[in-house]
Amino acid sequence: MKLKNCKERLAFNCRTAWNNRSAYVLMAPFLIIFFTFTVFPVIMTIVLSFTRYNILQKPVFVAWDNYKELFVNDEVFAIALRNTVVFALITGPLGYFLSFFAAWLINEFKPLLRGLLTFIFYVPTISGTVYTIWSIIFSSDMYGYTNSFLIRLGIINNPIEWFGTDTFILPLIIVVQLWMSMGSGFLVMRAGTASVDPQYYEAAAIDGVKNRFQEVIYITVPMMAPHLITAAVLQITGMFANAGASIQLAGFPSTNYAGHLIMTHLMDYSSYRVERGYASAISVVLFVLMISINKLSVRLLRKVGA
Repeated sequence: MKLKNCKERLAFNCRTAWNNRSAYVLMAPFLIIFFTFTVFPVIMTIVLSFTRYNILQKPVFVAWDNYKELFVNDEVFAIALRNTVVFALITGPLGYFLSFFAAWLINEFKPLLRGLLTFIFYVPTISGTVYTIWSIIFSSDMYGYTNSFLIRLGIINNPIEWFGTDTFILPLIIVVQLWMSMGSGFLVMRAGTASVDPQYYEAAAIDGVKNRFQEVIYITVPMMAPHLITAAVLQITGMFANAGASIQLAGFPSTNYAGHLIMTHLMDYSSYRVERGYASAISVVLFVLMISINKLSVRLLRKVGA
């Protein structure tokens, strides 16, 4: 009886697939590209994480040795993990709320000014001169703006090597990243705030909503829940996959690895040491960390949207 039911379900699924063949044909190009450049590389990375592989020789299966080395003996990875957690806990939530606040505030202006302010907030993300500007501001000589200002006030006597002193490296990288956090997530939130129909605010005023804060809590946030989830995914990806600020400003490697992040550690073993098996293990750990926090964030935001 069960075998008969299985055959009937299989025949039904085959008929359904054949009837929808046009849809599958239209989906085929995307699916081929997606599996070729996304799914397959992820699978290969997981497989290679259990091997010793340096490109020149065939991969050698080493079981869990890469992961044991990573979590037990790799002191630099421990520093990178700690720095990444601190970096993510500050730049992630704070950058997310700053993006939302900026998007909501800009939405209050007239259309022409909205477009101009959106461009001003977004341009640091795509500008190639960002790191140059911050390097000048925190230059290690007396001509750097920060050192010059502090010397004139009499706070310091000698210039400070801002990106050469391990005490200042991570905080400064966090500041720079927050300034650059108005990226794709900010644009998604701008679209979300602009999509809320003003009639909802008028109806809410009739129902007893008395101030702008209540409008944000009861109208804006629930109405743009899908945009908030999308922006959260982009923000999480950005804060864990970021290595540019650390490398460009603090060097590679930074002083005492003070600006070393997991992504920086991955680049070190992948591109410079060419230990691709070990680099794959780092990638898997980073991938699991990103997916876990992503799922947690999406779950929380769905409850807010509900």
